[in-house]
Amino acid sequence: MPLIKAAKKSLRSDAKKAVFNLRKKRALKSAEKEIKDLILRKKRPEAEKVLPNLYRAIDKARKRGVIKKNTASRKKSRLVRAIKKI
Repeated sequence: MPLIKAAKKSLRSDAKKAVFNLRKKRALKSAEKEIKDLILRKKRPEAEKVLPNLYRAIDKARKRGVIKKNTASRKKSRLVRAIKKI
């Protein structure tokens, strides 16, 4: 347990940030999982409809710092390429 006042505040702040980051990470993973499932079942129109939700989740995770810029770009690129292969 921290003794210094600033360290206590930092601990509280970090706990709050962890909740937000976890929420963004879960949203990202669930969106990815949903679109990958549609790709496996070869449902291109449905996958294209869900794509904006995935982009939104990726962009929010990137903005928050949950994932890095290049990781976000890579995820978008690979999933769009997979959809186009169907």
